[in-house]
Parts: sequence; structure tokens; C-alpha cells
Amino acid sequence: MQAENALENLIEALRRLPGVGVKSAQRMAFHLLQHDRDGARRLAAALGGAVERMRHCSRCHTFTESEVCSTCTDPRRDARLLCVVETPADQAALERSGSYKGLYFVLMGRISPLNGVGAGDIGAAQLLDRATDGTVQEVILATGFTAEGEVTAHALATALKARGVAVTRLARGVPAGSELEYVDLGTIAHAMGDRR
Repeated sequence: MQAENALENLIEALRRLPGVGVKSAQRMAFHLLQHDRDGARRLAAALGGAVERMRHCSRCHTFTESEVCSTCTDPRRDARLLCVVETPADQAALERSGSYKGLYFVLMGRISPLNGVGAGDIGAAQLLDRATDGTVQEVILATGFTAEGEVTAHALATALKARGVAVTRLARGVPAGSELEYVDLGTIAHAMGDRR
């Protein structure tokens, strides 16, 4: 009975991951226990270590083991540019692109009136303080192109522009290498409207 509870607890824990349903969680649990117990131990240790040591950067709010992350302390970064993203995962994606050399501000969410999440819940006041510190010259809004991401970008842009901060938004459009017939209609419409 005890072993069954441990297995059920493992399956329930794996189900907490985004996109993982009951069957996927069961497959993962059985695989780890039957074929990769060493991998399961490593996963458990890595998860425990991350939960204990990782925190939010006091400056940009991404994940770090230090008070201030390595991006914020990197003297080669352009402190005049501040890119606003919704999550640390969004920041990591921009970093992987290698196309941005400024600093970041991670909102840790987006405005969602239907879920009771307002500008104060995502750190808008901290962003405004940081953007008006005398160093930042441009704020790049890199929130998602979802309805909530657009509401967030609009609210932040309005507040930042009212304080005299230059604000830009990530371009959107048809991805390179794609064929128009396979691109969703909203993307095509935005690409047509934002053409240059």
C-alpha cells in the first residue's frame, strides 16, 4: 500500500507540469522507476537544489542564485535599453536569439482583468521606477501577442510615455521560411498592417 501511495504521489507531482496529463505523468513515472532510477535521483536532486537556491533577481526579477543576476551585472550590456518580458522563459528565448544586448525587466505575468490580475500585480510600479532612473533611454515591450499580452503592452506603454520614456514594441509578422497558406489569419493581418 505504501509503494502505491508513493507512485500515486509521483504521478500527481508530474501532472503539475504544464501540458502533462494523467497518461503522460504515468509514462514518465513508470519510465523513471523501471528504466532510469539514477535519472530519477538526479531529477529529484536537481529539483530540490533549484527550489532551495534559486530566487528572483532584485533588479530584473529573472531567476538567479545571487542577489543580482549575471545579466544585470554584465558591464558589456547596454543599460540604455530595457526589454520588458512576461516570464524568465521569455527572457531566455531572447537571449538564445543573440540579437539583444540590453537589460531586462521580467514582469512575472501579464495583466488579466478576468483573472483579477492588474498592473500592480505584475510589478508595473517597479518597472516605471527602473525606466525613469535616468539611464534607460528606450523600453522595448516584448510581451506576448495574446489578448492579455496586448493589454499589458498597451497599459505599460501608456504609463511609460506619460513619463517621457521612449517605448517600442517587438515587430510581429510572418515568420521567415513560412508559407502564407499555413500562417494564421491574425498574423497575416498584423504583418500587412505593420509592413515597411
